Amino acid sequence: MLRVLTLSTLFPNRAQPELGRFVERQTLGLAARPGVEVEVVAPVGVPVWPLSLHPHYASRARLPEEERWMGLKVHRARYRVWPGAPQGRTPAVMAEALLPLLRRVRARFPFDVIDAEFFWPDGPAAMALSRALGIPFSVKARGSDIHVWGERSDARPRIVAAGRAADGLLAVSEAMKRSMAGIGLPEDRIRVHYTGVDRDLFVPVDRAAAKRALGIDGPLLVTAGALLARKGPDLAIETLTLLPGATLILVGHGPERAALEALARRLRVDDRVRFLGGRAHDELPRWLGAADVTLLPTVSEGLANVWVESLACGTPVVTTDVGGAREAIDRSEAGRLVPREPEALAAAVREILAAPADQQAVRRAADRFDWERNAAELEAHLAALKEARPLRAA
Repeated sequence: MLRVLTLSTLFPNRAQPELGRFVERQTLGLAARPGVEVEVVAPVGVPVWPLSLHPHYASRARLPEEERWMGLKVHRARYRVWPGAPQGRTPAVMAEALLPLLRRVRARFPFDVIDAEFFWPDGPAAMALSRALGIPFSVKARGSDIHVWGERSDARPRIVAAGRAADGLLAVSEAMKRSMAGIGLPEDRIRVHYTGVDRDLFVPVDRAAAKRALGIDGPLLVTAGALLARKGPDLAIETLTLLPGATLILVGHGPERAALEALARRLRVDDRVRFLGGRAHDELPRWLGAADVTLLPTVSEGLANVWVESLACGTPVVTTDVGGAREAIDRSEAGRLVPREPEALAAAVREILAAPADQQAVRRAADRFDWERNAAELEAHLAALKEARPLRAA
């Protein structure tokens, strides 16, 4: 029997049901393996009262401290945060808050390994808990934890320390593995662990019929993801100005929405841009399947889930040559990797529109991304850590 404690600040909850759906799906896959048991600790950062009444925190403060989530036992322990304060101590504060809970959990559920699902603040917190409990731990790098937090002076030393102390390290792509090594993590101990994709949900459809159902005539581009500057939604809108007759749908919410709406008006393409806001993950195939191209002019990624989901829908991707893009967009049918400039993005879109690839040929590019394989590889990785480091008494 392998007993796993999954530690994740990215695990979804009632207030943020779309948060970390990839972490949720991976954890469910692991828990479904014969001979594996999993419990989840999803820490919730909440400030002191009355700051906890602020809308940003109030819904989190109301979350149950323990619940069943899709059959998984999930502990949502609180830890203290101070809005606007430096975040270098966050992992230590989190670990201090979690340790009493983990001792109680372990008395009932003697977990063999801690599986941290993001490097900040989960990784350094897992390191402290591992030392206190005498239990091996693994950390997975996904993208912004290395590309953003790994560049911050208050986080990078702690990320590197956790990576060097970890019994196991995972990366979502070969490119992420290189990025981890670039900030000082031991490359020879990093294992690439690709995401999966739900092949029953993300499937090719009759594109023309799907467009008609959305009331769209002409080429359709879809950009899916948070409306953040580093994701490049502004470039997607600028690209649209070079593609007369095309429509752009942006699926996602974020702080840039008002500025993006103003940009669309200023560029006089607001009649061809649709802002859908945040949508349930299960709704995403509706737009990816209808699209001629998924457009993601991002600054950095580990391996974007939307790349893989788009490919599974038979929709090619135009994106930048960052992160694991070459591992997903690995053939002409899958799309194009271009410079982060509207002219280059538009030229790639026009090339795809002029000679559309067969949808099944596009879908085959997603074959390596499989949730069954993902779960089997994660089980083998964690089981090896258990065997390599016998547990000490807590």
